[in-house]
Amino acid sequence: MVDDSLIQRSRVVVLATGGTIAGRAAAAGDNIGYVAGQVDVADMLRGIDAPAGIELVGEQVAQLDSKDMDAATWQMLALRCAAWLAPPDVVGLVVTHGTDTLEETAFFLHRVLAPEKPIVLVSAMRPSTALAPDGPQNLRDAIAVATTPGARGVCAVAAGVVHGAVDVRKVHTYRLDAFDSGDAGALGHVEEGALRRLRDWPAHDGAMARRAFEHMSRVDPARWPRVEIVTSHAGASGRIVDLLLREHAAGASDRLRGLVVAATGNGTVHRELEEAALRAQRSGVGVLRATRCASGRIVQGPGDAAMPGDHARGLRSAGDLTPVKARIALMLELMERVDAP
Repeated sequence: MVDDSLIQRSRVVVLATGGTIAGRAAAAGDNIGYVAGQVDVADMLRGIDAPAGIELVGEQVAQLDSKDMDAATWQMLALRCAAWLAPPDVVGLVVTHGTDTLEETAFFLHRVLAPEKPIVLVSAMRPSTALAPDGPQNLRDAIAVATTPGARGVCAVAAGVVHGAVDVRKVHTYRLDAFDSGDAGALGHVEEGALRRLRDWPAHDGAMARRAFEHMSRVDPARWPRVEIVTSHAGASGRIVDLLLREHAAGASDRLRGLVVAATGNGTVHRELEEAALRAQRSGVGVLRATRCASGRIVQGPGDAAMPGDHARGLRSAGDLTPVKARIALMLELMERVDAP
């Protein structure tokens, strides 16, 4: 008989940040009136069977409701992910997270890490005290994805569906399958502990991620560029932007650095809001427009300024990024200026 203690085991590291998956309610029938971020990672992993040859390691990075996610937690999480990705025996990471801002954290990690190993975000729509909690199954599915040979990059798993970090978005307020991948479609499905992949793992820009990680890790979260989102709609005005510009002109340390316009349709912006956004751009504020539509992307016209280009011809397009993800992309772009010597 072989002594199990002599067998080299691979590890999956579970980094916990709180959320509904770690939530508790006073009554088992209450799926709404719970408090998020109450169950620690050790209790969450209790009863979760690891795949053969895999050791589960838990670390509590944060314990919060994801609606309150902040820059300091993002920085800490990215640094812990980077540290745990380094050991060769760690095959993948799982990050437990609340559903409200999961898509933002997934995209942030994608942009600053672009990992060759998998980082799988997992969440729940029901608290741990529910009569039929969805967290344990989601966690099992996330571990299955993290241990799939060849898996790489940042993704999210919920209700048996695997979504890429760039595409994932929360589309429902209550049901268990609250996430979608828009036009791109899901990466795959987890079926009885095995991943059925539907398309290739997402591509990423390693050089861009390394540069973003260096800046992100050096800049105090309190100094990360402030980027706000404003929405274009019928009857919109530029008053909010002008108020933000007054703060910018005052030169405060937390002044506005970037602005994302959640545009209508194919990136159209109400004329008054567009004029204000152009004023902001001329004053040195970085501006992007991203469609507020649930699906699709902004298709470039002949006079449009693309995201990598200059500001001269108008408001740059964020392409297929949602407003919240465009905010992160712009924040990381502007962070290079903040971190400049």
